[in-house]
Amino acid sequence: MARNSTSSTIAPATAWLGRGRHLGSEAEQDVRRNLSALKAARVIDGFLELDPVEAARSTDLLPRDGSADPGPLARRVFEARWRVADEVTVRAQLTTYDPESRRIERDGVTWVLAAEAERAWEAGWPSPATMFWPDSDQVAWDHETVPGVRLRTTNHLPKDDGELRRVLRDCTQQSWYVHVVVHEAMTPDAPGRRPVTAFLPHSLRHRVVEHRATPDQALTADFAMKRELGVGLPRGGAVILPPVPQMPEYEAERFTVRDVFLDGTEPTELLSKILDFASLPRPLAVDAERALTRLRQGWHLLTPDEELVHARAMVTKYAKALEAMTVSCNLYQEAAESALAALAETTGGDVPPRTPTSTPAEQETSPFKSLTKTLNVFKRPNR
Repeated sequence: MARNSTSSTIAPATAWLGRGRHLGSEAEQDVRRNLSALKAARVIDGFLELDPVEAARSTDLLPRDGSADPGPLARRVFEARWRVADEVTVRAQLTTYDPESRRIERDGVTWVLAAEAERAWEAGWPSPATMFWPDSDQVAWDHETVPGVRLRTTNHLPKDDGELRRVLRDCTQQSWYVHVVVHEAMTPDAPGRRPVTAFLPHSLRHRVVEHRATPDQALTADFAMKRELGVGLPRGGAVILPPVPQMPEYEAERFTVRDVFLDGTEPTELLSKILDFASLPRPLAVDAERALTRLRQGWHLLTPDEELVHARAMVTKYAKALEAMTVSCNLYQEAAESALAALAETTGGDVPPRTPTSTPAEQETSPFKSLTKTLNVFKRPNR
């Protein structure tokens, strides 16, 4: 899950995508509690929990290429639907996974979240993360897949040069998030230690990771960043790190701030540059593209109108299948009759008796019987 190879698909403006690790012992229970509370408070319209095997098999219109299969490490699939800006519907799907190493005590439960709105996403809308996870420091759902890095707080860069460069590489090559490094010109007081990300609009707070370099790391952090990423860190300033592979629109100067005052006041210039960076077209990671495909093609939490559309599509699908099988059967019968006529003409009317072309077992599994069974067990999707 940690690998972040990119596809050629650009992230759509309608989507919100996130990935992280929950280090607690009750990841799915935390999701259930939060969804139930928000449903009771009418913050969300509804939610649904599915076993991953059920989620992969129960949607009849899915392509059979595995694109909607959550994968062998998947634990649970949660869906939720809510509205923003009065009537804009948002659909979101969160999948929890066992870590690839299966060392749950240390690695926690990995989660992937894909959300999509009916129109372009706005930064001021509620964060999809806090629709599934409680927005509380008591629940450790906000750990990055990069070890030692966390959302919703400041992450001080390692003192060791080799470890520092590893963190920079992993955050720019593996992460789905925007990473910002801020240099503390002097040790800040309590208001200055507040994360800069706390000033961001709601939907961006959980898409941006903040790193801090201590006053004595000015030279080492600047040197490591220039060597690994080709960007510098101004003393007392900040820089937004370029992803790898780097976007054509990225320019180091454009996303560098010379002075950031860590006194508890809003750093307007840095926030503006983060918003600018987040709006750039960015290729989707392969795992993110799969998550978005599953959301679009493997959606189960249907409204009554969507159920009706789905049922009509299923009827049309099976009607076409029946029509194709009928045409095939008629063509086969015509060909058989023509062959018998030709044989009769050749033998002067002395046609040998016809022998069955299929065994009783084969007849039991005929396409018509299979279709009949399929139609009999057809069920409408869950609400």
